[in-house]
Parts: sequence; C-alpha cells; structure tokens
Amino acid sequence: MIPFLDLKAQYASIKDEVDAAVLNVLASAQYILGDEVAALEEEFADYCGVDHAVAVNTGTSALHLSLLAAGIGPGDEVLTVPFTFVATASAICYTGARPVFVDVEPVTLTMDPAKLEAAVTPRTKAIVPVHLYGQMADMDAICAIAERHGLVVIEDACQAHGAEYKGRRAGSIGLSGSFSFYPGKNLGACGEGGMVVTNDSQQAETIRMLRDWGQSQRYHHVLKGYNYRMDGIQGAILRVKLRHLDAWTAARRTHAAQYSSLLDGSAAVTPPIEVTGRRHVYHVYAVRSHQRADLQHRLQAQGIQSGLHYPIPVHLQEAHLDLGYAEGDFPVSEAAAREVLSLPIYPEMTPRQVAEVVSAVEQDSYVC
Repeated sequence: MIPFLDLKAQYASIKDEVDAAVLNVLASAQYILGDEVAALEEEFADYCGVDHAVAVNTGTSALHLSLLAAGIGPGDEVLTVPFTFVATASAICYTGARPVFVDVEPVTLTMDPAKLEAAVTPRTKAIVPVHLYGQMADMDAICAIAERHGLVVIEDACQAHGAEYKGRRAGSIGLSGSFSFYPGKNLGACGEGGMVVTNDSQQAETIRMLRDWGQSQRYHHVLKGYNYRMDGIQGAILRVKLRHLDAWTAARRTHAAQYSSLLDGSAAVTPPIEVTGRRHVYHVYAVRSHQRADLQHRLQAQGIQSGLHYPIPVHLQEAHLDLGYAEGDFPVSEAAAREVLSLPIYPEMTPRQVAEVVSAVEQDSYVC
C-alpha cells in the first residue's frame, strides 16, 4: 500500500529527538506556553524572515486573532476565496465580519487579482489570500489593490510553510501571516498548533494578549481574549521538526518534480504548475481529472491512497448558504472542486513509489 502521507515513518526518523524533547517538557512541568514555545516563536520568526511570531493552539485561531488584532469586526467585509478549507471563512465569521468571495485563477487555484477589485465595497476592510497547496498567491497584485483601497492583507499560509514569492517567505508580506501545525502539514505538531508571524510590533503584542485571555500581565485583562495558547509539548516537538523542515521540503519538491516529469503530456490528468518566481512546497500534489471518481477508485483498488482538497467550495457548503451565494457564482472554484485529486506526497516516499502511482494514473481506462 502507498499511503497518502506517512506520519509513522516521519516519527520513526526523528524518534529519539522527539522523545527527548517531550520528556524535557514533562520534567520541566511547563505545560502551557513556557520556554519551549518561546524558543519556537523565535526560531519560526527567523525561518519566515519576520520580527515576531506568536504561537497559538490552531491555524484557525491564528487567522481569527490576526483579523481581530487588525480591527476587523461586525459590519466589515473580508475578501477571500471559496476554494479553500472552511476554516478560512469560519475565522472571518468568528470576528462578526462577512466573508465575500473572489474566484480563483485556473492555474494556481489561488485568488485571482483580476477579479479582486470588483469585489471591494465601502465595507471591505481586509483581504485574506490563501496560499493553496503550498504555492503562494500573486501577492504583488493583491497588495497593490489593497494599498489603493486602504485594506489590510492577512495571509492564510496554513499550507505554505517555507513557500516563497519572489524571494520572500510566506507570511512575511501582509500585515501578518497565519500558519497551521495540524499533524499532516509540512510542519506538523503531534496534535494541534498554529502561529502568527508579523513585522508589526503592535499586531504581535495584541495577539499575545488575545491568545491568553486578553492579559497584559497575570490577572490584568486588558482585552476580551481567548484561551488560544500553545502547549509546551507541541512547542518542543515543533522545534525538533523545524530543524528538519528544509530537508523535508527538498524531498517533497524532488517527488513533485518526478511526478510532473512522468505526467508531462498525460492524457489522464493535468499536473500542477509551479509559477515562475514562486517556490512551491507541495503540501499537496493536486492533479486534475475529468474522471476523478473513477481514477480515485482505481487507485484505491491498487492500494494507493489519495485525497480531495476540496470537493465542495465554501460558498456551496450548507453551513455558509446564509451568505447568499449559489452554484455558478464562482465557476473556476466549482470546476476545481469537481476535478482535483491529491496524490500521495510526503518526504519519506521513494522514487519507486512515485513511479508506481504514476503508472496507476496513466492506465488507458482513465484517459479523459
């Protein structure tokens, strides 16, 4: 069997380091925040090329607090994309603001700047581009529109640890960037975790208070805050994994290059494209197929796992029908939702496994 990802193999490769880090936290009894989390914040800020990083309990919390700290609240509109995990829109809703969707462009499936400006209204306060699958959105074009209209840009970098846009790391371009450390991410915790990165000291200070019940110091509650703190064990584990992230990213990029080379000119699927000037970190290697259901069934029958990211765009999810959108409103996102299929990709894969997946994909019965 070829799994979609193999967290057991990852753990086995760094077991001694992880076990020692966890035992150190248990011995220290610093279970919430503490020295390990503070050290992770410093190291991740350096990794992203920013001045500040604030650790939280999930990527959703990172987005939520980034928006709150930027002043987003009831009555505001926030522009984002419908082709994303639902957490992007949920974090906007948590602030009391309204998500307003902008379709994606067909190559990268990230926010289409050509459709962005038309969505701006007097109520628009922020833009949340999503760096989907590990490739960054067109930040120059997005930021230019934001500047013209006085809007805040909050990067949803939850799938883009180490991705780059013209030499700048994900999370370092907008007012702040939000990361998820969900276990399956390129940098994943052994549980939940998230991080906000920013060059703005006020944004960082506000988020630090918001994550810890709005406290400026113990029992001094300046803001109406939340319990969004990272625990010490996750901080320690993520510090270990961060030391390996560049090597893991290089392995993902090698596997992706092999996939793309073998699938070049494929009649069965369309492989993803890495846009010039952007460094794709391949959190997901998503191909497109007009016969996706048949292809996925065939892969499964041969012991090859795959994933759907994402089969229903947010504007068509039952939970968000109150936003008033309907089928046909965002045709590029809707087409992608029908066609994308994520093939296995993880650092521990072998070239032989990649070739085996491609061989299964290319069978004549799945020619489009």
